[in-house]
Amino acid sequence: MANISLSTFIFSILVLVSTATAATFEILNQCSYTVWAAASPGGGRRLNSGQSWTLNVPAGTAMARIWGRTNCNFDSSGRGRCETGDCTGGLQCTGWGQPPNTLAEYALNQFNNLDFYDISLVDGFNIPMEFSPTSSSCHRIICTADINGQCPNVLKAPGGCNNPCTVFKTNEYCCTNGQGTCSATQYSIFFKERCPDAYSYPQDDPTSTFTCTSTNYRVVFCPKARLGDTEINELPIQMVTEEH
Repeated sequence: MANISLSTFIFSILVLVSTATAATFEILNQCSYTVWAAASPGGGRRLNSGQSWTLNVPAGTAMARIWGRTNCNFDSSGRGRCETGDCTGGLQCTGWGQPPNTLAEYALNQFNNLDFYDISLVDGFNIPMEFSPTSSSCHRIICTADINGQCPNVLKAPGGCNNPCTVFKTNEYCCTNGQGTCSATQYSIFFKERCPDAYSYPQDDPTSTFTCTSTNYRVVFCPKARLGDTEINELPIQMVTEEH
């Protein structure tokens, strides 16, 4: 009887593992300029306007993110720098990007086998973004406001707009002292008013985290206008191409 129970338990675990499949992420550049896409895990890829990059991400992956880098200049060996979103000076990212950068964050097959996903402006903003499950029943997150053009002077950065935590580095803006020790500020409200579904400060969870299951995803840089959305796909900077 014990052997039968153990066999049943093992079979149940195998069935559970087999149903937690990898997710495919399509990363599409609809900007009029080149974006150097970055992913952790995943690495990096240059995307000219209209190009896409597909990632297959294993089930159970957590603390993952995708972002875009702008104004990059890499040599033939893939070494160089980006004005926004730079990650350790390489085309292939092995860590996270430097602010300011708009982030698509996700964790796959977590509690109750749910995926958790969000767009975060906690590292600031550099490129308009859409992050959406391919399942029509799950929420599409979009952030296309002209945050770079309207950025408060104290938060302005070359090629983007910093989050106040990056600038001031205090608990008021970074929530470093734990849950409940910070709240919305005039600067986080600036981001929230323009992108209501995006994280505006570290403890902005209730209105910024979404869930889905058994789906693939799309991350779009400079998503085209749909159903009244405002299309913002220009940056007030001249893009630098790779050296050859």
